[in-house]
Amino acid sequence: MMRKILASVGVAVLALSLAACTGANDDLVKQYEQGDGQGFISGDGRVQEIPEGERTDAVAFTGTAIDGSTISSDDYAGEVLVLNFWYAACGPCRAEASTLEGAHQATAPAGANFLGVNIYDSPEQATAFEQTYGITYPSLLARKDADLKLAFADWTSVQATPTTLVLDREGRVAARFIGQVQSGSILETIVNDVLDESS
Repeated sequence: MMRKILASVGVAVLALSLAACTGANDDLVKQYEQGDGQGFISGDGRVQEIPEGERTDAVAFTGTAIDGSTISSDDYAGEVLVLNFWYAACGPCRAEASTLEGAHQATAPAGANFLGVNIYDSPEQATAFEQTYGITYPSLLARKDADLKLAFADWTSVQATPTTLVLDREGRVAARFIGQVQSGSILETIVNDVLDESS
């Protein structure tokens, strides 16, 4: 009898604990409870802009691109860079692909660069995705590159795909899109604003 009472109390405490964990993370909790095996935790599309005076250290990275070439942050020194974290089976990544490519085409003449960071796929899978969605900017492969993943650890997690970062001319994060980029015009506006900054 005592065992049943203790078990009932334990269930009640667990229920209260779980209830206390809801709130700001309700959407993430719901995604977990659905157990749909989607392989990612999608953000809500929020955009975080960081004023120049509040930006932290530059993001430094080196990785291997889908075509086997080496790309590093040094290649973009003094330039504005948009980093998009993605993988082929990620639904929101597919949904935002044309938006990102459109923003890339719109801002490239002003000097903005785009670079993908594929967090899961083989070169063949990543190439097929790029061909399907008409992506013309390069991507790095991070699946087996712990150092590359670590380089971005302060700003994104592999469980938070897609995420898009806008780096200023000093390589500092100026803006972050958490989840699918919903509006190409908002991304373009932010990129152009960062391009117009003096540094």
